[in-house]
Amino acid sequence: MNINIRRALPEDADILSKIAFSAKAHWDYSKHLMEMWKPQLTFSDDYFIEHESWTVELDGEPIAFYTLEERDRNAWMENLWVSPEHMGKGIGKQLFLDALSRSRSSGYLILRLEADPNAAGFYKKMGMYKVGESSRPIDEDPSRVLPVMEIKL
Repeated sequence: MNINIRRALPEDADILSKIAFSAKAHWDYSKHLMEMWKPQLTFSDDYFIEHESWTVELDGEPIAFYTLEERDRNAWMENLWVSPEHMGKGIGKQLFLDALSRSRSSGYLILRLEADPNAAGFYKKMGMYKVGESSRPIDEDPSRVLPVMEIKL
C-alpha cells in the first residue's frame, strides 16, 4: 500500500466531502439525519484554503482527512474522516498521530475535539480522555451529547 499524507487542496473539496458523508453514513444514521447533516459534511474549496487540513492519499487518491484549528490556545481537531472501505486498516491512527505531531511542533500543549459518540472509543484507544460534554440535540435524540475529549501533547 502506497500511502502519502499531504496538505488538502481546494480542488479536493468534492472528494473529501464524499468521504466525510460516507464515513458518517457508515454508522447507520437515518436518511433524515444524514440529509440534515449534509451541509456540515459538504466542504467548499475555500474551506481548505482557510483551514489547515491534511489528507491521506492511496495511490494518488484521497481516502481520508483531518482538520486542525486553534481554539482557546489549544489545538482542536475539527474533522477526522476515513472512507468506509479503508476503515480498520490503521489509516485513522496514522492521521491521528500526524495531527499529534503537527500540534506538538506548533507549540500546543493539548489537542481537543468533540467526538461523534460512535468514534469516542477510537479516540480513547488513541489516548484521549473525556473532559466534558457538548449538547447536540437532534430530532431522534433531543438529549444527545457529544463527548469533548483531549490528550496532552
